Amino acid sequence: MSSVILLLSGSLRSGSSNELVLRTARAAAPEGIRAVLYEGLGSLPHFNPDDDGDPLPAPVAELRAAIDGAAAILVCTPEYAGTLPGSFKNLLDWTVGGTEISDKPVAWVNAAAPGRGEGATATLRSVLGYTGAAVVEEACVRVQVDRGSLDEDGLIGDPAVREQLASSLGLLIRRP
Repeated sequence: MSSVILLLSGSLRSGSSNELVLRTARAAAPEGIRAVLYEGLGSLPHFNPDDDGDPLPAPVAELRAAIDGAAAILVCTPEYAGTLPGSFKNLLDWTVGGTEISDKPVAWVNAAAPGRGEGATATLRSVLGYTGAAVVEEACVRVQVDRGSLDEDGLIGDPAVREQLASSLGLLIRRP
C-alpha cells in the first residue's frame, strides 16, 4: 500500500513554475509514495467564518477530505507582493477551522529565483503554525526551474532537481 502525499500549488496560473515543480515531484515520487496534485484552488469560495461549519461548502469539504486522506503535504507557492498569493492564503484559511492538517507532516519547495520567495515562505511557516501542521524542515527545499531543460513529458529533466524532490517526498513519509 502506498502513502499519499498531497501536492498543493499556490498558483492559479496554468503551467506555472510551481505546478511544474509539483508535477515533476509526482513523477519522481519514490516507490511506495503516491503524490496527488490538488487542483481545486480556483473553486474554493472566499473564506468566511460564518460558512466554516456543517455543512461546509462542497469545495471546502473536498479540500479537507483530500488533506485528511493524505499522509503528508508538499507545497509549492509563488510569492506575490512579498507574501503568499491571496488565493493560496484563502486555501490555508479554510484549514484553520478543521483538524485535518493538525500534526500532518508538511514541507515546501521554493522555486523562486535566487533572492526571492522568502516572504511567501515566512508567511507559509506562520500560517502552518496556526493550523498545527508539523513542518518537516529537512524536507523543505529550494530548486531551480530551467524551462529550457524540460524533458519530453514537459517536466523538469534535471536529475539533481528530481532527486531533491524525491528526497523531500521520502523525508515527509519517514519523518521522526
